[in-house]
Amino acid sequence: MSERLKPVRAADRAGAERAAAGEAASRAWWRRVPKVLTAPRAVFAALAETDDLDVDARSEPVLLIVILAGMASIILTPAWGTVMDDGTVDALVLVVLTFVGGLFYGAAGYFLLGLALWLGAKGVGVDAPFRIARQLVAFAAVPIALSAVVVVPVIAVRYGWDWFRTTGSDTRSEREVVVGIGLAFMAWSVALVALGLRTTFRLPWRGVVGALLLAGVMVAAFAVLPTAL
Repeated sequence: MSERLKPVRAADRAGAERAAAGEAASRAWWRRVPKVLTAPRAVFAALAETDDLDVDARSEPVLLIVILAGMASIILTPAWGTVMDDGTVDALVLVVLTFVGGLFYGAAGYFLLGLALWLGAKGVGVDAPFRIARQLVAFAAVPIALSAVVVVPVIAVRYGWDWFRTTGSDTRSEREVVVGIGLAFMAWSVALVALGLRTTFRLPWRGVVGALLLAGVMVAAFAVLPTAL
């Protein structure tokens, strides 16, 4: 009887050890999220690990970054400058719409930009997993997610709900200043993508430029495609 139980116990022990290792890897990746801002090279070097357990451990941090970056981005879009023109949209509905819209906006960016970066990397000779390319995009988006900490208080203090109305008190030039702040954080993220290509995929700077140019062409194609159909 005991001989029969040995394989079961061994399987249980192996499962418990894998679960513990997965939890440790997940905690390590949560700790790396803020380090993207202070020590990005080390984070992108860790992204080069392709072990399934380590790759899976990044899923929750990636999800949070994608949602926050999507919400931060959608607040700055022209469409969100008119969302409260509809009298049925109050503060609570606006928060819900921003969360749901940010979720879809972030997910679309995560997959489409990840796809563009993956194709750009392949175009310069890097045979990288698509999932790693997506995760690189996600971690590079940490500054965009962080931009909400700067942009939202500015909007709240200076404009309030007028930011979300066509007839608000904000002028076009003032809006452009806030959008410019958001674009500065996006430029930071683009620089991190370049560093990620250099560090995670070990590309020379010439290859980084080539991959970014190819990815840019892909993004432009994605943007033009809906209007061409």
